[in-house]
Amino acid sequence: MIDGAMADSLWSTWEHRFHHHPRRHSGVSWDEARRILTDDPSLISVLIRMESSGGEPDLIVFEGLWFWVDLSPESPPGRRGLCYDGAARLARKKMPPLSSAEEMAKDIGVGLMDERLYAFLQSLEPLDTKTSSWLWTPPEIRNLGGALFGDRRFGRTFVFHNGADSYYADRGFRGMIRPRL
Repeated sequence: MIDGAMADSLWSTWEHRFHHHPRRHSGVSWDEARRILTDDPSLISVLIRMESSGGEPDLIVFEGLWFWVDLSPESPPGRRGLCYDGAARLARKKMPPLSSAEEMAKDIGVGLMDERLYAFLQSLEPLDTKTSSWLWTPPEIRNLGGALFGDRRFGRTFVFHNGADSYYADRGFRGMIRPRL
């Protein structure tokens, strides 16, 4: 659990974000969301790590399920410059990044979002208009050396592919976690 001024500040931030974006979680009250958080201290720890790396987590309801996801306007700044996974990072012969999207997601306690969840987020509001985010990649693509990422340009959401070992200063990842209800 979090204590003191830090706790007050985080709760205030999360509540303000929740109330400022009702479209993200239509039909859910802040009291319900806060109860889910207070009933699961491990979820609060994950949200703190999401927040501290710039993710601006908020609750969404997607296909009837609740998810806490990163909704920062651009890919979270504390999670950029990463290749897709540890295998790709270790296979780089020159200048491997310090981490990968999958490794950092695991450290934070989140999963990478898939194409459908990413498209849903983009239907709520434009994200990644100057950055891009690695997406969960099916094994049949990853086994061939590729990985997926998404962004929004020209008023549309795009999902592309790249070598899993590639990394760019403006490519990061958005995490997601499903709370226990």
